[in-house]
Amino acid sequence: MRRADRLFQLVQLIRGRRLSTAAFLAQRLEVSERTVYRDVADLMAQGVPIEGEAGVGYRMRTGFDLPPLMFTRDEAQALVASVRLAQPRLDVALGGQAEAALSKILAVLPPAARAAAESLAVYAPPVGPDTATRQRLEQLRLAAEARHAVRLVYVDLKERRSERVVRPLGCFYWGAVWTLAGWCEARAGFRNFRIDRIAELQVLDRRFRDEPGKTLADLFRQVETEMAERDSSTDA
Repeated sequence: MRRADRLFQLVQLIRGRRLSTAAFLAQRLEVSERTVYRDVADLMAQGVPIEGEAGVGYRMRTGFDLPPLMFTRDEAQALVASVRLAQPRLDVALGGQAEAALSKILAVLPPAARAAAESLAVYAPPVGPDTATRQRLEQLRLAAEARHAVRLVYVDLKERRSERVVRPLGCFYWGAVWTLAGWCEARAGFRNFRIDRIAELQVLDRRFRDEPGKTLADLFRQVETEMAERDSSTDA
């Protein structure tokens, strides 16, 4: 690792924790503690506001900021791969924001890293949800973020239609379809709805608050319990 890269990582490690010992920093950077002492002393001499001392630990003084982050070649390739895979499957607005963010990152990369990222041999065909599903996905994502209840007309796999008022908690992608997880007020319980089977969708003005037993964390706990019980019955 180049020394410049090591110094940059050292700053990131120190600013990410309340107190970092030389032993911890040496282990993470795979160098000796003596090297850490020397690097910290050099950074302090250059004006980086690191506080602390050898044998105690180091921390970054509040208010310190860094110039825009630089990514390694591999990190840049990972970002390109992530956006290429996700963009066709996201709603239009979020997909556009992902592409814009990636463009900003690529624009400030060194030429070699940018060329390596853009020539990455990983692609995703433009196969994803249809336009109507992507529009509903955006509506549901925003409703979940703003805590707005939604009214929907749902058509299940047996072509039965039902009207529900749901508290949207999160949108989940399963590799083929998107689903909405929410608290269904009609059924008084958690339900999952395939977004491509929502025939009508209306975001209501009514907002909801997290209530015990009706949150996304509660849903995750319920799923974990059901999986544990299923595994237990299988083992028996």
